[in-house]
Amino acid sequence: MVHDMTPGTEKVLEEGMVSAYIGFDPSSDSLHIGNLASLMLLVHLQRSGHKPFILVGGATGMIGDPSGKSEERNLLDESILRYNQTCIQKQLGKFLDFNCGINSAEIVNNYDWTHNFGYLEFLRDVGKHITVNYMVAKDSVKKRMESGSGISYTEFSYQLVQGYDFCWLYEHKNVKLQMGGSDQWGNIVTGTELIRRKLGGEAYALTCPLITKSDGGKFGKTEAGNVWLDPDKTSPYAFYQFWLNTTDEDAVQYIKKFTLFSREEVDSILAQHMKSPHLRILQRALAKEITVRVHCEEDYEAALEASGILFGKGTKETLQKLEEDTLLAIFEGVPQSEIAKNVLEKNINIVDFLSDYTHIFRSKSEARRMLKDGGVLVNKQKATDDLILNESFLLNGKYILIQKGKKNYFLVKAC
Repeated sequence: MVHDMTPGTEKVLEEGMVSAYIGFDPSSDSLHIGNLASLMLLVHLQRSGHKPFILVGGATGMIGDPSGKSEERNLLDESILRYNQTCIQKQLGKFLDFNCGINSAEIVNNYDWTHNFGYLEFLRDVGKHITVNYMVAKDSVKKRMESGSGISYTEFSYQLVQGYDFCWLYEHKNVKLQMGGSDQWGNIVTGTELIRRKLGGEAYALTCPLITKSDGGKFGKTEAGNVWLDPDKTSPYAFYQFWLNTTDEDAVQYIKKFTLFSREEVDSILAQHMKSPHLRILQRALAKEITVRVHCEEDYEAALEASGILFGKGTKETLQKLEEDTLLAIFEGVPQSEIAKNVLEKNINIVDFLSDYTHIFRSKSEARRMLKDGGVLVNKQKATDDLILNESFLLNGKYILIQKGKKNYFLVKAC
């Protein structure tokens, strides 16, 4: 879980309750799995008796953090940022306890202490304490300057604003530790330096490794292939499938970082997995634990049931219960065709449907032959050549699922 930390961090955590914070950028209305490592740092912090603060960057979100970015991004206005903050707060409640007494989690928004902070006042009270040499030396700044695209003064000043956040929380909330991903190290230690120079205080920094995709890319909000915590952006089924399909090597790391299994439980799961790797015991334990935490037990059970559809375990009733996004996620990549909805209103024989209207079979004789052999399923039900299709067969009022043989699926959409 730990990538780097300043000297003295471990000692101060052992001496008594420490207030610590992590900042989250509200440029989207959902967190993503790239945030999980930071979230789990806060979970472990609170479980160990310390007090977690979550800083939602309503002010810094208007500027844009250059860390890990090759170009400047679009800025958002206050109303959008406030909406995003509200959405993120709901997701945080799945991980942290906001009503447990002295070490209850708290949410703060840096917009509240910066929106009335005048520019000249900021230069006088904050800017004079940090040299340009110190700021330019940061990797996030150097990379942008060397890339040829340059860096705006707005983004260049980001580390000062984040540093002031730490300084404000240190002074007003007794927050002595800032945590985050390893790409935030430069911004975080700017805060510890500002606290030392401005207030004469001692503060600490701790970072965790960034979580990367299989190709080494960062899980960021603007990167392709992202997996979100919001079920409207990534369905519980797709979320579950992501973890279920991880490699053994990745799953070993993820189960240690993203779950609350004890060391003994992890060792037991790994031992069982090594005996029967084809059963994917490791991935199943990981996928269940994270899906239940981020979504709920019911969503996990639904995802599990939906996962069996491709392997012949699904039923007509299972299909009918599926949400449209889950249905499309399950059959992503299978051949699709369209049919006019009014054709189904008139009722249509299965043979005509399979050959003339959808061309799943090249001829009626081929369709009849496979129907006779029991090789065609409509919505997971075996079909015969006298079956009449109508609107009652539509899943979500739009789709009919055809299975040809054991592995060939076709999704027909009625428009």
